[in-house]
Order: sequence, then structure tokens, then C-alpha cells
Amino acid sequence: MSIEQAIVENLRVLPLEKQQEVLDFVEFLKTKSRLKVTRRSVKGLCADLGIHITEEDIAQARQEMWKSFPKEDF
Repeated sequence: MSIEQAIVENLRVLPLEKQQEVLDFVEFLKTKSRLKVTRRSVKGLCADLGIHITEEDIAQARQEMWKSFPKEDF
């Protein structure tokens, strides 16, 4: 027996309101599978912008950002 046949046989014995729930769930699964989007990293998203950030650029940005941050003596 195929999966489809097993589903149909089991569906037939359910009350109408439960059959509607099964249909709603199947439609939800269809929608969910269509909406799956491949996620890309930030680096991948920006790859076509021609922006090249080096480790040195990041280190310099960190230094500039933190230089005015107050230091506490412990």
C-alpha cells in the first residue's frame, strides 16, 4: 500500500470536520514548503556590492568606536 492510499483510507473514516482539519494542514504544509528561502550570510548578501572589508578595516573601526568609551579602573 502506498502512502497516498493509506492517507485516503484513513481520511475516509474521519468525520467531516476532521477531514477539513487534515485539508487545512496539507495546505499549510504546501505553503510552508513554497516559502522556504535559502538563507545567505551577510558576506554572501553583500558580495555583489563590490565592498571588500579587511580584518584591518574591522580593527580600525573597533578602535575608533571604543576610543571615546569611558574606561573604568578596577
